[in-house]
Amino acid sequence: MKVLLVVHYFFPDHFYGTETYTLEVARDLRRRGYDVEIMSAMSPGEKGGQEKLLFRYTYDGFTVHCVDFNFAPHNYFHQLYYRPEMYSFYHELLSTIAPDLMHVTHLMNHTAVILEAADACAIPVVATLTDFFGICFNSRLSDVKGELCPGPNSSGSKCLHCYMEAIGSEELARSFAVSRKLVDNSYFRRFSALCFTWLAKLPLGKKRGPLVQVRGLTERTEKLYNFYKIYRKMVAPTDFLHDAYVANRFPEEKMVKINFGINWDVVADFRTVRKYDTTRPLRFGYIGQLADHKGVDMLVQSFKAVGGDKELLLYGSPGPGSPYYEKLVEICAGDRSVIFAGTFPETELGKRLSEIDVLVIPSRWHENSPLVLLYALATRTPVIVSAVKGMTEFVRDGENGLTFKRGSLADLTRVMGLIMENPAIIEGFSECADYRKTISDHVDEIENIYREIQPLLNTD
Repeated sequence: MKVLLVVHYFFPDHFYGTETYTLEVARDLRRRGYDVEIMSAMSPGEKGGQEKLLFRYTYDGFTVHCVDFNFAPHNYFHQLYYRPEMYSFYHELLSTIAPDLMHVTHLMNHTAVILEAADACAIPVVATLTDFFGICFNSRLSDVKGELCPGPNSSGSKCLHCYMEAIGSEELARSFAVSRKLVDNSYFRRFSALCFTWLAKLPLGKKRGPLVQVRGLTERTEKLYNFYKIYRKMVAPTDFLHDAYVANRFPEEKMVKINFGINWDVVADFRTVRKYDTTRPLRFGYIGQLADHKGVDMLVQSFKAVGGDKELLLYGSPGPGSPYYEKLVEICAGDRSVIFAGTFPETELGKRLSEIDVLVIPSRWHENSPLVLLYALATRTPVIVSAVKGMTEFVRDGENGLTFKRGSLADLTRVMGLIMENPAIIEGFSECADYRKTISDHVDEIENIYREIQPLLNTD
């Protein structure tokens, strides 16, 4: 039985939550006797390809089919979610790989055209929804101010307005060939979004030019909604994500709530109740992307504002020439108590968590059960997290950790101060911290879905 796992990026160059989830599912399926291959991609500007659109490599014994988009860069907004010009390529590739089932863990890069090709090849497809890609163009279901968005309106003008706010006045002025003063006006931007949405629906909106871009953005959710019908089942790891997709008309009968599982081997030796060691500084830690939506700058500022003997370990890798990383370095201003600790193999996650007193996840976006949170709880590491449903489903404030108002520097500083003022509470949080669902438990439920939609699995 051959399963193809499709993900936007993969190891060794990409190693965050969705990539780790994909790898762990692949390993467990292989243990069960499945023939597993992986399809990944490389974004324009990344290095390391083999001078062709498709190349293959081996990682952990898995064949990885990697699509190098340096050789197929996008020119229009709709190509970020649907690339009809790539249909023949994906149809031929899927016909060659010939999987009995395709499991998508992220659609980005490949876009919905791979669903279209799989459907034409009569390959049943399931998905694990790891973020809000199907609903929101920034995948985070939040507006430019970081506020929770319930989802697009029927015309798509709300998404266009959000996009206009996000790209900034300078680019808007250049795109519209109008003065910067005009586009600085919020009423102009909102009115323009409505007008351009209407104009893009006219026949002239199908021609080249700015209206093609507008049409691509305003039609995004409706197109993806229709393509997502190809999925036989969609796995939602949290109640919040499940409810958000259902609220935006995605079929509830296809949605299955299944919490993520963890690799127990990574945490088994590091499940000791944490007691604060008074002979060293109190150690806060962060593990993840060094990116604005993750709120790392806010964590650094709060850390610096809190008094006491402490240090902060920041594990993560900045992108090449990352302005955000430079911003973090500037905020730290040579503070030796903030340590940029780089990255480490995924097998060391339990060990690294055991070496810190408190893990902080200060995300500005509405997280979807980050794996590092589950691993922290499994190693009995107390946590401080933004009070968003994707994390408060697992963190009980004042019991196994603390929460703070999302995006609030003052509230994060207050909560970190509580730890510094009374580090003895670490032990109580650690005693209550736990998470025991393994990746094998998770794949048990995934396999039930496979069996439901793929009769070949029921012949053994």
